[in-house]
Amino acid sequence: MSFSLKMKGNTYIMKKRTIVILSMLLSLLAVPGCEKQTDSGKGYLVGKISIGPLCPVQTDPPNPGCLPTAETYKAYPVSIWTSDDKTKISLITPALDGTFRVEIGPGNYLVKLDNGQNSATETNLPAEVAVFPQQDTRLDISIDTGIR
Repeated sequence: MSFSLKMKGNTYIMKKRTIVILSMLLSLLAVPGCEKQTDSGKGYLVGKISIGPLCPVQTDPPNPGCLPTAETYKAYPVSIWTSDDKTKISLITPALDGTFRVEIGPGNYLVKLDNGQNSATETNLPAEVAVFPQQDTRLDISIDTGIR
């Protein structure tokens, strides 16, 4: 590559091939996909865990003592497993309102209720989910405690 410059009057003239090469390099910087990748390639499993009833009589508005707490979610642990159900990938730790967002690699997974100290009478688990790069996969989980 030659960067020789020739003086002609008060202006500089670059060789033609240098201009062509510089133009090509600059155009590559503008091509989508040629920029440095900063995304992790992972996706997210998102949703909300609903656990209830927690008191024998439900009221509207709900009695604050009958709303799920961090301890409630610990008593009904939900985990993400490999699709063959052999390896636990992650325990889902929801916020107090039940919402969760777990970053996970792309692939197929099994979401299930682990054997907690309490047993649910009804749930929509286990559930199979597919996670894709840079996308949210939504799974809302319903756990019926059986309290009546």
